[in-house]
Amino acid sequence: MEGNPIRISSKYKGLTATIILFALFVVGMVGAVASIGWATAVQALSNLGTGKVVLLLGFATSHYFIRALRWHLLTRAVALPTTFRQNMRHFFGGFALTATPGRLGELVRLRWIGRETGWPPERSIPIVFADRALELVAVTLLIVLAVGMSNLGTSAIWPVVAISVMLAWISCRPKLLTHVVQMTWRGIGRGARFFVKLRRVTKGLGPFMTPKISGISIILGMIGWFLEGVAFYILLAWLGVEISLWTATAIFLAAVLSGALSGLPGGLGGTEAASVALLVLQGVSLETALLATLVIRLTTLWYAVLLGLAVLPFSEAGSRHIAVR
Repeated sequence: MEGNPIRISSKYKGLTATIILFALFVVGMVGAVASIGWATAVQALSNLGTGKVVLLLGFATSHYFIRALRWHLLTRAVALPTTFRQNMRHFFGGFALTATPGRLGELVRLRWIGRETGWPPERSIPIVFADRALELVAVTLLIVLAVGMSNLGTSAIWPVVAISVMLAWISCRPKLLTHVVQMTWRGIGRGARFFVKLRRVTKGLGPFMTPKISGISIILGMIGWFLEGVAFYILLAWLGVEISLWTATAIFLAAVLSGALSGLPGGLGGTEAASVALLVLQGVSLETALLATLVIRLTTLWYAVLLGLAVLPFSEAGSRHIAVR
């Protein structure tokens, strides 16, 4: 399958972009921490200790494994001829390119699927799209629940929630998406081949939107993201912040959604800014808000990237082995 449009060079470009973005992230956070005093930052971080960091990583690992199970469920819904082991390899390997422009992590999964099964991208793309759509629904429902149960007391979060609700509703309606594609093609009047493929993708979402598949997927997503909210709550408690579990969860999810809506790779910049701002609005000191944001991002986003980098060589080698058999 040498004609696969997702080139191997894209992987290296994605890894380079990830390294650059990580460097910018570190520089930005170092500058922010330096502005409030290194002594305070070092003291707060030293109070965490290895055991507490491992616990945070444990929450993140549980979250990612739950999401991997959802990915496996979605592949079963369309009878993708892959094993559980292959699906785990594809899912975790894609994390290596989470913080790259253009969401190369999603593309490289399609590349591996194409190599190992012979499925063309337009046939497997609905799996990726459904995974993202159902993830958005899960996060949106959980943040609405968290805000309702918390004492967040700020209207700054509602525009993000409103946009997320609208996007979640649209993305889970295959017929509506297909109609939009058809109307767009008629309005443009060109690119028929592209729009035919796009229509196949939107129609391909049908098997994922049944009550059983979508319901289980959303529940899995809510459980996974709630674990991240619990981790953030525990971290804040360790840093001396008195805040409720639901408020911490609402802040964490609102920050994640803000980063996602910003369109930046991995939500870099947008997620951090939203997290710090929402914590400060709750009366948390700027230095503590910065430290909490730094730690939670290192133990979630960048931990996921490291996991992906560890699995990626096996995913690439596995797909090459199967492709040449």
